[in-house]
Amino acid sequence: MEKMSKPIKKEAVKKEKKDISLEASPEIKHTDTESLSDNITTDSTGAVVYRYSDEELNEFKELINARLEVARKELLYLQNQMRGKDTANEDRALSLEDGSAAMEREQVSQLASRQILFVNNLEKALIRIANKTYGICRQTGKLIDKARLRAVPHATLSMEAKKGDKK
Repeated sequence: MEKMSKPIKKEAVKKEKKDISLEASPEIKHTDTESLSDNITTDSTGAVVYRYSDEELNEFKELINARLEVARKELLYLQNQMRGKDTANEDRALSLEDGSAAMEREQVSQLASRQILFVNNLEKALIRIANKTYGICRQTGKLIDKARLRAVPHATLSMEAKKGDKK
């Protein structure tokens, strides 16, 4: 037996479609549709892409610039530490402490290389802000949570995508 369904009013269908389109992206919580439309763009294929507003991007830019300044100072310190140790050890005769000094130089070198990567990642994040693509997951295309971006400002993957990579 077929069930008879009630006719649906057109207004109810339009309202349902509107609600669904806004619920499709739970990361974006806006109260008015004007600010929502400012955060919607299309990519080269014509697909709809959500992004952070210019105000939010400026907030992230300030955060990244502050972290970048600190990271560059730490990198300079590590580079100076590597240079200072190399010149001080040239005049000494070989001793048992040379092994520990070499190990310490290696550790400082590793820290400096990690710091260089961190600085490069922060600079790339600033480029993404300028391109207005900052905060968009490179794997899922969804917005990365603001809390994650505040903790890891150079993040390019959402937690959903990051957890999916580990499986």
